[in-house]
Amino acid sequence: MARLVLNRWIPLLILQSFLLAIAFGSSEVEEEFTESLLLKPLPDRKVLAHFHFENRAPPSNSHGRHHHLFPKAISQLVQKFRVKEMELSFTQGRWNHEHWGGFDPLSSMNAKPVGVELWAVFDVPHSEVDASWKNLTHALSGLFCASINYLESSTSYASPTWGFGTNSDKLRYGSLPREAVCTENLTPWLKLLPCRDKDGISALMNRPSVYRGFYHSQRLRLSMVDSGEEGLGSGMLLEQTLTVVLQPDTVSGEKHLQPSWSLSSLFGRKVVGRCVLAKSSNVYLQMEGFAHPEAHSLWKNAEFELSVKPDRTLRETSSFLHIFDIDKSSDSEPFDLGLTWKLPSKWSCQQAPLHASRFLMGSGNERGAIAILLKAAESQDKLHGRDLTNGGRCTIKANVFQIFPWYVKVYYHTLQIFVDQQQNTSSEVLKKINVSPSTDKMSSGMMEMMLELPCEVKSAAISIEYDKGFLHIDEYPPDANQGFDIPSALISFPDHHASLDFEEEHSTLPLLSKFKDKSLVRSYTEVLLVPLTTPDFSMPYNVITITCTVFALYFGSLLNALRRRIGEEERFLKSKGKKTGGLKQLLSRFTAKIRGRPVESPSSESPEAESPVLSKKLLVKIILVAVAAVAWHYFSTDK
Repeated sequence: MARLVLNRWIPLLILQSFLLAIAFGSSEVEEEFTESLLLKPLPDRKVLAHFHFENRAPPSNSHGRHHHLFPKAISQLVQKFRVKEMELSFTQGRWNHEHWGGFDPLSSMNAKPVGVELWAVFDVPHSEVDASWKNLTHALSGLFCASINYLESSTSYASPTWGFGTNSDKLRYGSLPREAVCTENLTPWLKLLPCRDKDGISALMNRPSVYRGFYHSQRLRLSMVDSGEEGLGSGMLLEQTLTVVLQPDTVSGEKHLQPSWSLSSLFGRKVVGRCVLAKSSNVYLQMEGFAHPEAHSLWKNAEFELSVKPDRTLRETSSFLHIFDIDKSSDSEPFDLGLTWKLPSKWSCQQAPLHASRFLMGSGNERGAIAILLKAAESQDKLHGRDLTNGGRCTIKANVFQIFPWYVKVYYHTLQIFVDQQQNTSSEVLKKINVSPSTDKMSSGMMEMMLELPCEVKSAAISIEYDKGFLHIDEYPPDANQGFDIPSALISFPDHHASLDFEEEHSTLPLLSKFKDKSLVRSYTEVLLVPLTTPDFSMPYNVITITCTVFALYFGSLLNALRRRIGEEERFLKSKGKKTGGLKQLLSRFTAKIRGRPVESPSSESPEAESPVLSKKLLVKIILVAVAAVAWHYFSTDK
């Protein structure tokens, strides 16, 4: 009896221990998801909206475990292709560094080049990096409904060493400047969120409101987090950001008064609650550049007024950050933050040490030059991070990274550097350079430079000459007459890092902890449009039509001359004339009498009498057709 009872309780004990192990294990590997929105008025009467979503998967020793919040598609990419770090961005429009800022964490991390940009670091042997890159591009292309698979070609990506900012020999970088960004790319991006766009802050992403902006960039960054313990794998951190620059619809009565706005006027929607799966949901409003920052710590003052009272207010050196919790919002009481300006206000955003722009020089379809102009910012004397190690001389370090397609044949020996409109030798300014020449139809060219400019510099220019290559007719895109794109160049300043350090410590808020981390100051230049020698694509059609016409005339005449029987045709016509000859003779005699002419007698010549003449005509036709065929074959054959 005791043995029977024991046999019944043993399975129950095993099941209970298994469930307890799952419960304790799930508490140790809990996943976290946070959402936040940052709103920021800009000096040029626009509003910046920055959506930030962070999804964390803790380290685990299981490779096929189930994810509760972390997107499974991204986890499979990491496991299959051994991705250590990756960033993908879809951008439409160009970031205005002069009016929207260039020396803050937001612009350093989210100001991206036009089109698609992808870079990844792999944790595989060096010989397998290219294969992993190609497989990753195909997987991301299907996941985000984009043409990322075009980056698989060796002519579309490069392998930077130190100029890009991430020092790794397993780094691959590619860019597609002409890729159009639309809702087909945003919808798969939203599907990676636990609540998608149905609830929480992501519900504000109204498609017409997002794509009518002056600038919008959706970014996905994946990084591995080491656990530091043996036996445990690496955790995964997925950051999804959407940066939009919008123009408020409201028009103020005064010209110098900033336009007032609200969430409903910007996006056409209100926040009716947070995502139930999010650990924290916050809305931030950053106000910067005021003459009397003490007065602006209040949400109602002489210059502006907020429609909702902030829960907390943090202060930084030159800005204030108002924090709003949306946990209490609901359908009956939605959250609709609004800002109403009362007095005109003017301020300027923090600028990068040097403002970069790139343009083309020269004319014609044979050769030209690429130039990069670096101009000093107005607030250059207030910059931090100057290098005084060069014999006590103040210098500014700038790294230049740019990719050249194979059809732009760059002559690296023609590199010239001008400082304050005076040419300098390479050894004075150029401290380090790495060049990877391009190979025709095999690989693109790459150039990395480290410049060391004096702090008092006003302008610096870099120019390099190139020749334009020739493409096969099959290599031209459908819109070849528009021109060919050269991806944006990246200018980074290794001695300058942007961060926002508020007085009060709020390490639990992911967005604030992200802004507190020092990020490298960088900026992208314009995309260059190079016109190449383009053939007349109507010529193949013209050649096909004239060739078909000549062949039709040739074979038609030849078959007509060979198969036509003249004697039989004349006998057929004569016999046909005999059947209806009486009526014709009567009519001919009647008309002859009326006109007063003699009656013509029918021809009595036989076909045999005309046969020599007909045979001569047939022979002449055959000779002419043969001569034409020989001449056509002779001139159409490639010698």
